[in-house]
Amino acid sequence: MKEPTARLSVVDALRGFALLAIVLLHNLEHYNLYFFPQATPSWLQWLDKIAWDTTFFVLAGNAYATFSLLFGFSFYIQMRNARARGCDFRMRFAWRMVLLACFAMLHSLFYNGDILLLYAVCGLILIPASSLSNRTLVVLSLVLMAQPFCWGKIIYALFNPDYVDTNSLFVPFAQAAEQAGMNGNILQTLWSNLHDGILYSNLWQIEAGRLSLTPALFMTGMVLGRTEMFIKSPRSQQFWRKALIWAIVCAVPLYLLRELVPPHISNITIASYYGIAVPRMFNVASMTVLVSLFILCWFHAGDGYRFQRSVIDYGRMSLTNYITQSIIGVAIYYHCGLGLYDKTGAVATLLIGLGIFAIQLAWSRNWLASHKQGPLEMIWKRLTWLRMPATPAIR
Repeated sequence: MKEPTARLSVVDALRGFALLAIVLLHNLEHYNLYFFPQATPSWLQWLDKIAWDTTFFVLAGNAYATFSLLFGFSFYIQMRNARARGCDFRMRFAWRMVLLACFAMLHSLFYNGDILLLYAVCGLILIPASSLSNRTLVVLSLVLMAQPFCWGKIIYALFNPDYVDTNSLFVPFAQAAEQAGMNGNILQTLWSNLHDGILYSNLWQIEAGRLSLTPALFMTGMVLGRTEMFIKSPRSQQFWRKALIWAIVCAVPLYLLRELVPPHISNITIASYYGIAVPRMFNVASMTVLVSLFILCWFHAGDGYRFQRSVIDYGRMSLTNYITQSIIGVAIYYHCGLGLYDKTGAVATLLIGLGIFAIQLAWSRNWLASHKQGPLEMIWKRLTWLRMPATPAIR
């Protein structure tokens, strides 16, 4: 394999921009305390609406999907490097997912929108998947991206009109977590996060189709690693051009289906699951558009444009920055902190998000000037490679 540093640079930069998108979205949502201030001038309400609609259209779902894609790619890199050292990484990776679940518990203590536990569970799928061919992985990924469970529910509801499933088990836990965030002290908030918050975030992700979409994106990322699509070559450039074209071709009708069909669905069960399946497929297409554009720009510049390379360090410390940005956000918006959730509209929250990003970026650059990894990344790696009985690689 050639140019490993160049490949990792584009991946770290892409991860950095995905993390920037996450901090902007989470600030816009007040870290799950959805509130729209009304006591503001009409012109500011107008700006807030434009900022909200634009940010969600461009970024919602795409940041998570990009992160998931790169998670699968990282698994491939770890497997490849371990095999080069003559050892089988699969059991080590399973242990690594246990450690990620521990980080998820730490994150969930502060923020009720954690995604790391879902990653830890779905990441285990990569172990058996690593022995499958690229063709099989692509087929499995496409099937899972299509949300077969949702379509199964829709078909069942078509033949059983009296069947009711609103796909909303998460709602009471969301309401309890929201009340703790808006009114609770620090201990009440932490306790609610560990109970209501964990159930809220993970039930929502299951019901939002992520239990199907996440492993699909993981496996896709692994295939992209195997086929060296993050390394500049005539083959990879052609691939990303085709991916961009096909993603646009798919995104347009999926967007129309997402926006135009739901008002005409009267069955609540069909509406609930259609409202998951089609938007998730649109997310895959829109994410592919953004990722393809990003990588083609990187390749066009040779080794990335300056604005792309500027976030490499941010992406290299993604675990540390992801968890710490949540702690900062909760301290800003929740009642146990500054309590700004009911005082900040979309424009203000985006500015706060950019401020958090700027602080974290400066800190990341300063830290990585004297360290190889971020602090949580370092702990994760050291615990991953605790001494265990050697397992020979399977050839």
